[in-house]
Amino acid sequence: MAALFTPLRFREIELRNRIVVSPMCEYSAVDGHPQTWHLVHLGSRAVGGAALIIAEATAVEARGRISPADTGLYLDAHVESWRPIAQFIRSEGAAAGVQLAHAGRKASTSAPWLGGKPLLAPDGGWQPVSASAIPFDEGYATPQELTTGEIRNIVDAFAQAAKRALASGFEVVEIHSAHGYLLHQFLSPLVNQRKDEFGGSFENRTRFACEVTKAVRAVWPERFALFFRLSATDWVESGWDLEQSIELAKKLKTLGVDLIDASSGGTVPRAKIPAGPGFQVPFAEAIRARAGIATGAVGFITDAKQAEEIVASGKADLVLLARELLRDPYWPRRAAQELGVKLRPPVQYERAW
Repeated sequence: MAALFTPLRFREIELRNRIVVSPMCEYSAVDGHPQTWHLVHLGSRAVGGAALIIAEATAVEARGRISPADTGLYLDAHVESWRPIAQFIRSEGAAAGVQLAHAGRKASTSAPWLGGKPLLAPDGGWQPVSASAIPFDEGYATPQELTTGEIRNIVDAFAQAAKRALASGFEVVEIHSAHGYLLHQFLSPLVNQRKDEFGGSFENRTRFACEVTKAVRAVWPERFALFFRLSATDWVESGWDLEQSIELAKKLKTLGVDLIDASSGGTVPRAKIPAGPGFQVPFAEAIRARAGIATGAVGFITDAKQAEEIVASGKADLVLLARELLRDPYWPRRAAQELGVKLRPPVQYERAW
């Protein structure tokens, strides 16, 4: 049996293989509510054979949305919108997951196909917040620096969103602390210029992420898995880097995190990122080896043999695919064929496979 198609267990959740749908923003929600698009988008990838479907960066506060069209779990009313989506994913034999997020200073922008530019208040935008009052780039609003009280309110917002995720029927929660969004803004000394208990030293800069993790784990059932997405490096000198990521991963493991989803970049614009096939795999491999925690590899993973080698060689415990699964929701089934593994399709599709 190919390693890519061996089951993997996290607590009481058993994944049927090592292929995960990476969270991908669809910019198609209405007031935080996922739409029929999300049911089809996420559901088709469950039918396609992936083991875990992680719904996109889902805001824990309305002001934490990247755009007005982002999904949310900041209202109790969102639960009913998510519930049929999670139920369908599970009915197709996949695990249902959701990524909890706060965009911080990168909030209040338009959808990519509308330009992806910062939105001002007259255009439906709002005041972003961050670790420090430093805008992301030219044209972005200067964020409001969060007070310690506001930080703790956001910690609670993550916990409340996790409760709603549970009520929605999700079995895996991923905390988003990558790509220059709010938790990453606190980790990176390029953004975090605070002088209080949340800034300065490594211990202080990681405090917010650790408090969010503790709060989520406290309300997230022991039987269900908790993932944490981390940008392993800012790709900028004097920024957040792999050594700090490894130390944070060690701390997160003691707090009940089951897997580090190892991505990179996003903190500052125009960082020189050597993007290419498997370019982030070494981060997953190093964190797995040195922090002693399960990892997921993500980034330009498109080929069955490439994915198999990553898992079989122990570089990561699973692979997360994004754009390749946008191009082909049935990639897991095609990969299985290529690797000589027989997957049972849905009965409705048996005649095609």
